[in-house]
Amino acid sequence: MPAELTPNARIVLEHRYLKKDEAGRVAETPDGMFWRVARAVAEADRLSDGPDAAARFEEAYFRSMSDLLFLPNSPTLMNAGTAIGQLAACFVVPVGDSIPEIFGAVRDMAIIHQSGGGVGFAFSRLREKGASVRETGGVASGPVSFMRVFDVATDVVKQGGRRRGANMAVLSVDHPDVIEFATAKDDRSLLTNFNLSLAVPDAFMHAVEADERWPLVSPRDGRPAGELPARDLWRTICEATWRNGDPGLLFVDEINRHNPIPALGRLEATNPCGEAPLLPYEACNLGSINLAGLVGPGGLDWPRLAALVQLGVRFLDNVIDVSRYPLPQIEQMARANRKIGLGVMGFAEALITLGIPYASDEALAFAGQVMAFIAAAARRASFALAERRGPFPTCASSVWPSRGAPAIRNATLLTVAPTGTLSIIAGTSSGVEPLFALCYTRTVLDGAELEEVNPLFVAALERHHLPVERIVDEVAATGSAQGVAAVPPELRRLFQTALDVPPAWHVRVQAAVQRHADNGVSKTVNLPAAATADDVRATFDLAWRLRCKGVTVFRYGSRGEQVLHLGRIPAFVSGPDRARAHAEYAGECRLCSV
Repeated sequence: MPAELTPNARIVLEHRYLKKDEAGRVAETPDGMFWRVARAVAEADRLSDGPDAAARFEEAYFRSMSDLLFLPNSPTLMNAGTAIGQLAACFVVPVGDSIPEIFGAVRDMAIIHQSGGGVGFAFSRLREKGASVRETGGVASGPVSFMRVFDVATDVVKQGGRRRGANMAVLSVDHPDVIEFATAKDDRSLLTNFNLSLAVPDAFMHAVEADERWPLVSPRDGRPAGELPARDLWRTICEATWRNGDPGLLFVDEINRHNPIPALGRLEATNPCGEAPLLPYEACNLGSINLAGLVGPGGLDWPRLAALVQLGVRFLDNVIDVSRYPLPQIEQMARANRKIGLGVMGFAEALITLGIPYASDEALAFAGQVMAFIAAAARRASFALAERRGPFPTCASSVWPSRGAPAIRNATLLTVAPTGTLSIIAGTSSGVEPLFALCYTRTVLDGAELEEVNPLFVAALERHHLPVERIVDEVAATGSAQGVAAVPPELRRLFQTALDVPPAWHVRVQAAVQRHADNGVSKTVNLPAAATADDVRATFDLAWRLRCKGVTVFRYGSRGEQVLHLGRIPAFVSGPDRARAHAEYAGECRLCSV
């Protein structure tokens, strides 16, 4: 039997994913959507292996999705089998240092947004504010001013009419405008469609450690453009993140140590949530396995996980071939490198079902064990596809032959995405995040709110014969059970929320997962409202030392508007009554801050 959708999942599907007729009425069931997607993706199996194989895999794809054990990224669910046909989620577009190049990138971004994708940009090649412009005799306005053009254009073009535009802006920490970039979101009205990340090399972190001066370099000609005390710049960055949740950090040397095709250039930018480092014009399609659906009294179902990994790799590889692409350069790069990003969701709920607290050595061991298993199974699946369909075209110039793998189908295989709306559909926790809260309000598209109570917590209270309604109403005040005396200590330890988990444990979990993911890991370190800029600094430093590829820190309440927020639910209301109260609202989280 297919898994039962929660009321909130049905609301989101009806609002955003299911096909509608000309009058805007829903004209598709959830199963109809899954069949539509399965049929479209299995077309690649028909072309490579014939109609019998296509029918067999179409059934398997449908079952994995309808059972809520595997879900592809939103553009695939929305667009597969439709006239749009654009199935990838992640893109990187280059931005050169000229008006034609800059506004060409704005055009490319608008086309990608219209098709349902998000875009990352490296603005480090744009000359600094005040630099001379030889052609006009004037002076440059700098990268941040041009980012505002991208931001306004994003406001105008909603992604596919159903997804809000999402962008990532990356700037090198040695750019002369680094301080303006780092503090850009002090004005809350600007860059609302951007996440910001600084590209930080190891040399900068060492300069901070040694209390050295940090050289700034003009991208116009590569000449020195001044210098700053590294610790002063570091303090400015950490304080900006404390105030705004931006910028995050991308550790570019660690990213490029794992660049699978260095012959094609350095990785300088990522997708909007930071988990997919991509070369210019590369695309990546993502999919996530629901770990919470694979655990039970006997532990994790390892054979079923292996089967889902194998199926997921084939599914995502097929997406590369059946997808339509918004630009010819993107199609060329996608087919040349065949990058995919298989990941997980439901990690926190899997831990809870297994009786493992999130902030524990047992959780780190489980994360490492699961991701190592997935990585090995994904490689086997990609090797098998390469034997039948051939390796990715640029494989010979990649790092794979030096690893003893001359024939692999995909340049990259694993990416852990934030799974915002996918986790709502699957009825589980996002990515590898802890539970945000046991009771919370999720702000979704158009400012709507969905109130949620964690069903595992309710079930645990019922098993302990505790007064569920009274406890949930009390927990709703803060979202946490830690201060609720009626909740037994063992449940308080097990049901840790994002703000209950110490920041260092957030980072350790991310690092444990990252060790086995050849792409990146979308993960937010949640800090309480009372946290300090020194707490941000310590988190950034630990993430670098543990070899994370990037890190995002969000202090609760630091933004006036955020995706998830805590607050008292007036009464314990669940199920259809709660869903009907929000029936007119649904959609996707805005730029992922959690």
